[in-house]
Amino acid sequence: MAYARIYFENPQTGQMKEAPVGFSWTVLFFNALPPLFRGHWAGFAILAICALLSFGLSGLVFMFIYNRMYIRHLISEGYKARNASADLDFLQQRLNLPLPRLA
Repeated sequence: MAYARIYFENPQTGQMKEAPVGFSWTVLFFNALPPLFRGHWAGFAILAICALLSFGLSGLVFMFIYNRMYIRHLISEGYKARNASADLDFLQQRLNLPLPRLA
């Protein structure tokens, strides 16, 4: 289960997005739909193709890694962490991923 949420903001557009951290129940139950609803098109394509090839069993793997994939996607799109429901330093260490922050 997602144990925390990170709130990201794109400094150029001002758009804000929320990213859960941890286990993804939505990917377990709905497979490729969460990336589709979040606008993460590459993630949707990856999950959908893997689900088709594995008859849906790939969801048992992606439920553990999809939220981290989404956070990496947001960072690559230029989003920066604004705040979080837990300590950002703790989440950065837990994710083993540098979290750029707003100044």
